[in-house]
Amino acid sequence: MKSLIQRLLLLTLFFGVLFAGPLEAASRPNIVFAFADDWGRYASAYAKLEPGGPSDLVATPNFDRIAKEGVLFKNAFVNAPSCTPCRSSLLSGQYFWRTGRGAILQGAIWDETIPTYPLLLEKEGYHIGHSYKVWSPGTVANAPYGARRTAYNKSGNKFNRFSQFVSEADNPEAAKQTLYDEVRGNFTSFLKDRDKNEPFCYWFGPTNCHRKWTKGSGKTLWGIDPDKLEGKLPPYLPDVHIVREDFADYLGEVQAFDNGLGVLIDELERLGELENTIVIVSGDHGVPGIPRGKCNLYDLGTHVPLAIRWGKNVPAGRVVEDFVCLPDLAPTILEAAGVEPPAVMTGRSLLKVLKTGSSGLVDASRDAVIIGRERHVASVREGNLPYPQRAIRTKDFLYIHNFKPERYPMGDGNGYGKPVEPLPTYEELANNTFAAYGDLDASPTKAYITLGLGKPEMQEYLDIAFGLRPKEELYEIKKDPHQLNNLAENADYSKVREQLSTRLFSVLRQTGDPRVTGDGTTYDTPPFTDAFKRRKR
Repeated sequence: MKSLIQRLLLLTLFFGVLFAGPLEAASRPNIVFAFADDWGRYASAYAKLEPGGPSDLVATPNFDRIAKEGVLFKNAFVNAPSCTPCRSSLLSGQYFWRTGRGAILQGAIWDETIPTYPLLLEKEGYHIGHSYKVWSPGTVANAPYGARRTAYNKSGNKFNRFSQFVSEADNPEAAKQTLYDEVRGNFTSFLKDRDKNEPFCYWFGPTNCHRKWTKGSGKTLWGIDPDKLEGKLPPYLPDVHIVREDFADYLGEVQAFDNGLGVLIDELERLGELENTIVIVSGDHGVPGIPRGKCNLYDLGTHVPLAIRWGKNVPAGRVVEDFVCLPDLAPTILEAAGVEPPAVMTGRSLLKVLKTGSSGLVDASRDAVIIGRERHVASVREGNLPYPQRAIRTKDFLYIHNFKPERYPMGDGNGYGKPVEPLPTYEELANNTFAAYGDLDASPTKAYITLGLGKPEMQEYLDIAFGLRPKEELYEIKKDPHQLNNLAENADYSKVREQLSTRLFSVLRQTGDPRVTGDGTTYDTPPFTDAFKRRKR
């Protein structure tokens, strides 16, 4: 009798182990990550918290819904305000300087020995896939997410040219619907490929917020009146119609992205999957083609939106002030899925922060983020050299260390690193990034400011956009939210500067940043300074 009982117990244990995998798979959360190219911290949810800025004019009901039914983060920052290194850090859960040639934009090559959260989930039984952009420019495109093998773009990729496609159509509203149907088609084709009870991990990454977009589309397609931005733009931008219209067109693309997000939410609800899906929404850096935005360590370049929803697992309606760097999301996703994050990940899981019922500062240790940049556009300086920076951002201060203050931050151009010569035309500056100062995207704003060269009333705008910067910068956030008054040489702030510098460099050394280890010249030598040729499309 005792032997029979023992056999039955063994059989029970055997079948319990045998069926544990599928049962666990059915209960594991799905992940949908909506990640917009070049989307800075602009959403109507933020306008409610901090009125008086450009977010006053934008309507993002779907992002707002994720925030209302989950958590809205006030202090989310990218690790690098440049597409490829930002995505290298996010996908790997590591600081960008730990990703080899993934640390630069033009010339990036992905090291497939670096673990990434989607490929780790795939090994653990997840169905993974992506639409539009994940990791690029770089070789192999989208490699950290499985490259072409896991791509789902069968319904098209016209959403990437949202304003152009809709503006060229005879019936703009029908054209919009065509693009929403494209989003739905790509997502449903991904879902149809999964096995029954197989959890999924999907990435939605349209590039429509990246330049270029159709001039005037913010108003014609979305009803955003440019002149209602008067007094709401940063003070280092000329408050003129051309600049306001440029920003309004950008906000229109933000609304288009938000509508695409809405399609995904609708589809998850229709399938009954929303409550067991972690929905994450964010962007890869600040506004392009605007001074101090993309490719800069000021808040306009690094401060991004972030909202996360996960049904009953994440208490809703909270605004969290903890500092989050986007590499924190990789270990968060893995931990939520029951997968142990690799030891090499430097990001810190947010799962405890998400699951608590608290608002405000939840984890007091999350009081800062470390950010930086190296090479963006290859040819903007002689020798294809980068503009190396690292910074630490806290609630009260932003401290920036510029390693090569003799280099021009946006690249060499007329009067800034090059002799004053006849300027490119307005059309060239508005449409060709490489016409001048190539680390600032081409735009009407760039053209307007650049063509002010030689005009006394434009000198301050030009210097802020293209001028040299000192070795150290220090800004007090509450008194100087736009980071214009450098306090690094102010004796009253010397202790703060020293403390922040020490803390910053301690993290850089601990995490093996090549800019501060060895002789510090890694990024100033091949292959990081190799010439780069753009592929013809």
